[in-house]
Order: sequence, then C-alpha cells, then structure tokens
Amino acid sequence: MSESSKKILFVNSEIFPYLPESPLSNIGRFLPQGIQERKNEIRSFMPRYGCINERKNQLHEVIRLSGMNIIVGEVDRPLVIKVASISAARMQVYFIENDDFFRRKQLFADEDGKFFTDNAERAIFFARGVLETTKKLRWAPDVIHCHGWITHLLPAYLKKAYKDDPIFSQSKVVLSLYDDIAAEPFSPDFATLASFGNITPEDLPHLAKANGIELAKTAAQYADAVILGSENIPEQVTAYCRERNLPILPYDAEKISSGAYIDDYNSFYDQL
Repeated sequence: MSESSKKILFVNSEIFPYLPESPLSNIGRFLPQGIQERKNEIRSFMPRYGCINERKNQLHEVIRLSGMNIIVGEVDRPLVIKVASISAARMQVYFIENDDFFRRKQLFADEDGKFFTDNAERAIFFARGVLETTKKLRWAPDVIHCHGWITHLLPAYLKKAYKDDPIFSQSKVVLSLYDDIAAEPFSPDFATLASFGNITPEDLPHLAKANGIELAKTAAQYADAVILGSENIPEQVTAYCRERNLPILPYDAEKISSGAYIDDYNSFYDQL
C-alpha cells in the first residue's frame, strides 16, 4: 500500500466517551484521531448500546443511511444509523442501532453476568450493518481495522460475501485481538445463522465449535494482518495466526500507554 493518504475504517466494540474508559475503548477513541491527524481519512463505527445516553451524547439519526433491513435467522431486522461528533477530535462516530439487539443496557451479558443467548445474531447484524452502511456512504476504505470480538465476523463477510463489491475491492483487513475473547459458548447454529448470499457454513469451519476462541480464529482466517492489542491473548488464537503466516504486530504496553503505538499502527497499514 502506498504511504500516501489512506482511508481507514475503524470498526469498534467500544469507544470512549460513549462507554467507560478501558484499554479497548481508549484505543477506539484515540487511534482514529491519531490516524486522522496523520493526514488520513477515517470513519468509525460501534453498536448503539442502550446504556449510551442519546441526548447527552447528541446522537441523531442519519435518515439517508437508515431504512435498510438485515435478515438474521430468517427475521427481518431494521437497521438504524445514528451519528455523533467528538468535537475535541473533529471526528464523527456512526452507531449501528436495532432495538432487538442493542437497546438493552448491558453490553454482552445480563445483570447476573449471563452471556446473552443472541450474541451470535448481534455480531452478525453488526458486521453486516457496518458493511452495508459503508456501501451507502460510497466510501471505499483501504484498510478496515476491527476491534473487539463483536467485529470478528466482518473479515469473513468482506472476503466472501462482499468480495465482488467495488467499494471493498482494494480493502485490507487488520484484526486487533484483545483479552475480550468470550469464554462462553455461542449459539450452536452460529455458522448457519451467519450464512447468507454466497457464504456458507463450509466457509466458517471454526464455528462448528461456536465459542470465542473459534470466532477469533474465524476472524484471523480472513484477515490480512493481526495486531495484538492485549497481553493475554489465548495461545490457540496466536498460534493459529502464526500458522497462517500473517503479519503480526506484537503488543507493547509502554507504547500503548504513551500513545506511540499510533505511529506503529500507521506504518503497519502501509505494509499491507
């Protein structure tokens, strides 16, 4: 990839200040800003969880982008797109909204800590919602950078179901792996639920055993490069990335803390 200006699509499970500060939400907040300050174009997406205060954060619906339906599990689910601005960063964030999947106040588990039974469907809806909205924006990203387990289906969709779409014909996928990989099992029919168009369960072999590690392997199967965003990534996942000979940027706690990682990530994009 040329070292000239790039278009980077950030797909995030968490972004501060819409969610509390965490290693993941801070990268979701400061990495896009830093990449934009280095003369690149950026877009950022995250789910619109019910705990995000719409009035306080000044979210508003983007009518021209909303109005699509996405079928998940043979049910039509309306896709609503909202947007908010982080004025200090001169950056907009797009929110994927659906009442059935994201209106609840908790992110991925209920008040008792029980993993939501429909988390597989939520991941499907989010990944497809991001790609469909990017198409509507008519904005062709050079790099799509995925953060958090709820983004882990997006690489497969991009490389299989959307491979012939001119918007994504030059897109490379960078997968950041974190210690948020779910220990709980997903729906046993995850691979079937995730299939649509020309993507079939055979394209998602790891999801025959539907848990967080196998979902992360599914993301790595279709990614072009991997960044280790946390220290404690399951060895099964990192070993799989090495087996695939993927370019891997190792975790560096000191650079994450200082912000120096942004230059490393920017250079990593240029190598794709």
